[in-house]
Amino acid sequence: MREGNENLVRLTPAAARKIAALAAREQQGEFLRVAITGGGCNGLSYKLRFAAEPRAGDILVRTAGTPVVVDPKTALYLKGTQLDYSSAMVAGGFKFSNPNAKASCSCGESFSV
Repeated sequence: MREGNENLVRLTPAAARKIAALAAREQQGEFLRVAITGGGCNGLSYKLRFAAEPRAGDILVRTAGTPVVVDPKTALYLKGTQLDYSSAMVAGGFKFSNPNAKASCSCGESFSV
């Protein structure tokens, strides 16, 4: 595992608060794993889950008091991404702002490069 910084991925304070609440409820681990997988309506989609520990090769970013782990392949697509959270009833939830995305869908959960 190596250390990264917020130039890779950054959480807003609102996202960090929601993630802390979810981590306490889920009790699956203290690390937030951000991954990008094939699929979604634009070819690639974001996946969030909790992990008890980083994997070999992971990049650890401490942002807004939250330990975030990213695998090297995902890091290529994430650089400069911000993760925000909105509790709005319409269009609420986690929102990714990825400067590498050339197109994204209206749900904000998939993109293409």
